[in-house]
Amino acid sequence: MRIIFILSLVFLGSCTTSSPFAEPGVFTRADGQVLTADSIDNTVTRLMAAAEVPGLGLALIDDNGVAFQKAYGFAAVDKQLPLQTDTIMYGASLTKASFAYMVMTLVDEGFIDLDNPISNYLSKPLPEFREYEDLADDSRWQSWTMRVLLSHQSGLPNWRWISDDKKLQIIFEPLSRYAYSGEGIQIAQLVIEDGLGMSVDALMQQRVFDRFGMKNTSMLWREDFRQNFARSYSKTGENLGHNMRQSVQAAGSMDTTVADYAAFLAAVLSGEGLSKDARHEMLSPQVFITARHQFPTQFPKDTDNHKAIALSYGLGWGIFESPFGRAYFKEGHDDGTNNYALCLDAARRCILILSNSSNGESMFLYLVDELLGKTNLPWEWEGYVPFDQKP
Repeated sequence: MRIIFILSLVFLGSCTTSSPFAEPGVFTRADGQVLTADSIDNTVTRLMAAAEVPGLGLALIDDNGVAFQKAYGFAAVDKQLPLQTDTIMYGASLTKASFAYMVMTLVDEGFIDLDNPISNYLSKPLPEFREYEDLADDSRWQSWTMRVLLSHQSGLPNWRWISDDKKLQIIFEPLSRYAYSGEGIQIAQLVIEDGLGMSVDALMQQRVFDRFGMKNTSMLWREDFRQNFARSYSKTGENLGHNMRQSVQAAGSMDTTVADYAAFLAAVLSGEGLSKDARHEMLSPQVFITARHQFPTQFPKDTDNHKAIALSYGLGWGIFESPFGRAYFKEGHDDGTNNYALCLDAARRCILILSNSSNGESMFLYLVDELLGKTNLPWEWEGYVPFDQKP
């Protein structure tokens, strides 16, 4: 496998693709250091080779919008197909951040009250839905609101299948701590679809994808994506194919591209489409994080290590304090998919990384430090152990 990546590195220069945004390719980091297109290319290709990452899409965003975007490496290694800025990549949990943005548009328009119990929206008690029968003997679900679900304070595990019996159960007292939960986000989707009678698929299309010109982004796999999509690769380089989602999941069914998600991230940075109050609420701490690591959620080991950066969670986004002011971020993780979006609000800078490899996360700390500036990235909590620090 190592030989493949060394040979790939030689070919990287000819299989990168850049948009017009990359000309002349200058980006100023949060600390004022100016980066040229060549210096960005050198950093990315060096780290990709060291971490053995076959394909990576990158975007750098400032107050003027997308300042630099480029794709490196391969969408399909065996076919030597180059990754491009419009190549379809699996968004994974980046979906949650886009979903949270969409929910805040509903808050702006009065469809949703963040603090109204979900029982006031649903057509029947939650345990009467077949998917949530496991909660029939636990009334604590009645304390859940949209704020609780979006900030991961429901007390639910990430996914029910993690448990030995595969049943859904509340493992922490609601509002007692942060515990990342895809199950909680799926319940937020149910509130909108059953309680409001609105399609999350249609809402995401209209209020996010169409609004920001994200023509190659969808909550479902589309057959036209088959013309240009990225394969995912395991840590050892095994081709895992592409997760072609057939059902809408607010927790993580979105396919997107570097160009499309960069446009969304630029809109979030500028505050486009949301009132100032809604944006402020979305990106303000709702719960401080004490767990040493984000996962596994069901066995937390607490620490005071995060107090210095005020690590917390907002509504759909993680938050911490950087040397440049408040930062907000969202990860996207699955087998063969490692994605990361990070913005510095006051410094008006963002970085977006989409990779088609389970090795991608091992280069995130160095990529952020070298391209955005040293931000106090909570890499240990996120599990982003650098490739040269792995045991």
